[in-house]
Amino acid sequence: MFQWSKKVVKSVTFNPELADESLLAQVESYLEKQPDKTFSDLCKEALWQSLCVPESVQPAPQTAARTPIEQQIGELQRQVAGLEERFFAKGSNRLEAMEHHLLQLSQQVAQLALIVNDRSIIQSPTQLEVVNNTSYTVATPPQEVDPVISRLSQFLDDF
Repeated sequence: MFQWSKKVVKSVTFNPELADESLLAQVESYLEKQPDKTFSDLCKEALWQSLCVPESVQPAPQTAARTPIEQQIGELQRQVAGLEERFFAKGSNRLEAMEHHLLQLSQQVAQLALIVNDRSIIQSPTQLEVVNNTSYTVATPPQEVDPVISRLSQFLDDF
């Protein structure tokens, strides 16, 4: 059987996904309610239960008080977890705000595209009517006249 050294450290990674964040929140809540427990203790208990190890084989829960250093480490771990939670909450809020702004901007761009398309459709028939029917004049908004077009229009009038 494989034997580990005296102390082996394994890590647990919580990703910024809804399931992991809710699990982490539950873990933090549980550890706040039971300050004598550590994250390591909680993980070990969960592993014992999930692997269906009989209670007679499981080690007895530690009732002895932790050393001051262990208590400080536990407190620092809780503080870091709290900071991480607030950091991810702020990041999530910022992301939601940016998504909201992007949605608003895309809606505004779509509205502007519709307005531009409507104006080009309205202006196109009047311009065609002016070119095809020289005897009728249609009131169009004043536009800058291109000098080349003005010279060519004289030839069209003569023709």
